[in-house]
Amino acid sequence: MNPFELKAQKIEKSFTSWNKVFLKPYDKNEVDPYTRLRIILMSGTEFESVRFSHAFSRACANNDVRRRLSAMRRGEQIQQKRVAGLKPADESILEHTIGYEQLAVDLTAALALTEKNSYVKQQLDFALLEDFDHLYRYADLMELERGGDPHRLVGNYTEIMPGRPTVSEYRHPYDDVDFYINGCLNNVKTKLNINIITAAEQQTMNFYMNVGNLYTTPLGRKLFNEIAMIEEQHVTGYGCLKDPCASFWENLLMNEYTECYLYYSCYEDEKDERVKKIWEMHFEEETAHLHEAAELLRLYEGKVWQQCFPEGGEFPELLKFRPQKEYVREVLKSVRLTGVEEGFEEVDKLPDSFRFFSYNEKINGNLSTVGTHVVIEKAIAERGEDYRVQDKDHPVKALADRTNDNVDVGRVKGK
Repeated sequence: MNPFELKAQKIEKSFTSWNKVFLKPYDKNEVDPYTRLRIILMSGTEFESVRFSHAFSRACANNDVRRRLSAMRRGEQIQQKRVAGLKPADESILEHTIGYEQLAVDLTAALALTEKNSYVKQQLDFALLEDFDHLYRYADLMELERGGDPHRLVGNYTEIMPGRPTVSEYRHPYDDVDFYINGCLNNVKTKLNINIITAAEQQTMNFYMNVGNLYTTPLGRKLFNEIAMIEEQHVTGYGCLKDPCASFWENLLMNEYTECYLYYSCYEDEKDERVKKIWEMHFEEETAHLHEAAELLRLYEGKVWQQCFPEGGEFPELLKFRPQKEYVREVLKSVRLTGVEEGFEEVDKLPDSFRFFSYNEKINGNLSTVGTHVVIEKAIAERGEDYRVQDKDHPVKALADRTNDNVDVGRVKGK
């Protein structure tokens, strides 16, 4: 599939009445977990597109261009509202959060498995273990507060057990900054992967920042705010991978191509026929946006789209959601890594004076007051063990004990 070769509809066709925007939500008790994940992913992708378009418009002095961006952005807004509206009102903040973290785990693993650039893959693997741990801690909060059934929400697709402990994830800001990836030297799949994961993590960070003060219990409020800070670290790292030398016009084209790719991937992978039709409609609308972006690139930068896609515009391997249990278990072997400037190193190999230790201690303070730790302690005190969904024993011996929350792995030397 090459969206550049399709005949595009007019952008105005996406402008429609509210009764075609507010559609029937899914049934939270019947929806397939991966349908929920696609909905979260595409809502976040649309948010990223709108955010970028506003930034572009504010940096542009040409009102003719601003009008064309506004027309595209209006279509993106309609799409975002249609997708976000599929979430039912009776799905709680915490239930929705389990979906966010399952998406972070299985999406990141799927991208890492197809990533040819070893540096980008390492960044994906590193953050994967942190989102995996977040899923575990939110699941324990849900079980503790009788807020739902985490296992039902993730199905049999994703295990729930500790990753890199959240208390070990707080790094000095200097060590979340990565090298950027030169877009001219990397294939379209790498550029897609960077775009996709940056948008997904940006949306997760925004969601937690917005709902953290709305959660009803003090412990839950702590979890959302603490984990939101880690998501900010992820957004910093992934965002740094994007090529800063690309122009607004080139980024606009790549963003629209990313949306086309994702909607087509969702369409091909979706099992719910009603939702599948939405993905098809949005793919057709995004194809119109892509052609408009290509025309703007030609008019105002004197480039044709082929210069941005020297391999051609054919989609690479489509994104498919599949269980990634064995891959995650393999990556868990690197649980003791932390960030060191643009790279990674095991905590044991760092000098005692390295800024990670002083920063982490300052942020955590007294661990007995840190929500992401307290939630596991409380779950163990009430149940006799933490809440997990695992097919077999944890692959990391230090994290296998279900009667003790290990807060030293990846944080304390020698542990």
